[in-house]
Amino acid sequence: MEKRREFIKKSLLGTAGIAMAGMSMSAKSYASIIGANERINIAVVGIRGQGSNHINQWCALKDNRNVRLKTLCDADEQYFSEKSKVVIDKTGVTPTTEWDVRKVLEDKELDAVSMAIPNHWHALATIWACQAGKHVYIEKPASHNVWEGRKMVEAARKYDRRVQVGFQNRSIANVMEAMEFLHGGGIGDVYMARGTCYKPRDSFGKVADSTPPASLHYDYWRGPAEMIPYNEKKVHYNWHWHWATGNGDTGNQGPHQFDVARWGMNKNEHPVSVYSAGGIYGIDPNECSQETPNTQSSVFKYADGTMLEFETRGRYTNGESSLGIEIGNVFYGTNGYLELDGGTWKAFRQKEKEPFAQSKKQAAPVASTQVLAAPGGAEHYANFLDAIRAGNNETLHCDIEEGFKSSVLPLIANVSYLTGRELRFDGTTEKFVKDKEADKMLTRDYRDPYTVPNKV
Repeated sequence: MEKRREFIKKSLLGTAGIAMAGMSMSAKSYASIIGANERINIAVVGIRGQGSNHINQWCALKDNRNVRLKTLCDADEQYFSEKSKVVIDKTGVTPTTEWDVRKVLEDKELDAVSMAIPNHWHALATIWACQAGKHVYIEKPASHNVWEGRKMVEAARKYDRRVQVGFQNRSIANVMEAMEFLHGGGIGDVYMARGTCYKPRDSFGKVADSTPPASLHYDYWRGPAEMIPYNEKKVHYNWHWHWATGNGDTGNQGPHQFDVARWGMNKNEHPVSVYSAGGIYGIDPNECSQETPNTQSSVFKYADGTMLEFETRGRYTNGESSLGIEIGNVFYGTNGYLELDGGTWKAFRQKEKEPFAQSKKQAAPVASTQVLAAPGGAEHYANFLDAIRAGNNETLHCDIEEGFKSSVLPLIANVSYLTGRELRFDGTTEKFVKDKEADKMLTRDYRDPYTVPNKV
């Protein structure tokens, strides 16, 4: 079994893939060459919400990348039957089910885990997986706080595991094209980037504490977070809006556009300052348990003076720019500006009203010198598998270090929001400058046995 895993890890298949790409071989031919013995076995941890998308994407890649979705894991067992049927219908494989990720990681046949779990679980589950010799696909933001995100990077490096963060824009052809255009000076020097997260959300209400359903392993679900009485408005999905488990929409949808903004600015460093303000508007706090702001504006400055702005609007709003952007980015350069909405972008020169450059009408498959393009928008997931086979982090479109740097932005914005002041940030130490109160929010008090270790 160990020989099989080592074979997957090495670059032989990547080399073969280069040749196959040049010969335009079919997915069926590719699958037959790598054979059943070299199949990548994967588990999905967290099968509701975004976890359903993970399930569908791995199933879509069954033949194209010879991947087998072997195991489903979730703290709430009520979803096992429904999600298992999806896997069976799409692949013909009956997955095993397990509620505890620790049990999943004991499976010697598993090569990787794909995790769509609450933010407060991201770091610990990733570190455990790396220690168990598994590669990891982890959803955004990379971590729930800054300190544990750095520990994820350390674990990935120590155990030489591929860890991909789910910033899917990194694998969208037209977005990659826009980034290349910006980096090539298409609008001059980019001095400011703007990200937007406009997602109107109504109140989800407020109820009294109660008894957890029998299907939910509630102590385990709380994991690293402090234990509180069960409340149905603070678990599935609504965990996003409570500080102990989530990071609000600035740290939910926002990380995607933070990542694109930093990428477009070509900033491979942390900002030197951040200021963030906002609040909860249009919702009666007496009738909703939400803690995180639904409206929030954040401004970051880098050492060279360039700026990154981000705005979260959780109530009724207009779109922005000529594209009517709600979830997207605008980049400002010394010779013009570029609007990016999903995979659509337009660049405008100076005061001109018509774009002088823009995206293709239809997104082309992601360019790959290794293997065939993935089906149905699964490129980011396929890239993860390609990197496992290549055996190096350079193949990943969003290695954990990249994902961590982008995730730091919303995380420190929330610290500024909670302290109510502008903060200076030291990118070398990854701590705030002479601010012990803010530094405490860079980590958390963990609950045994769900403790992120100092030494991974």
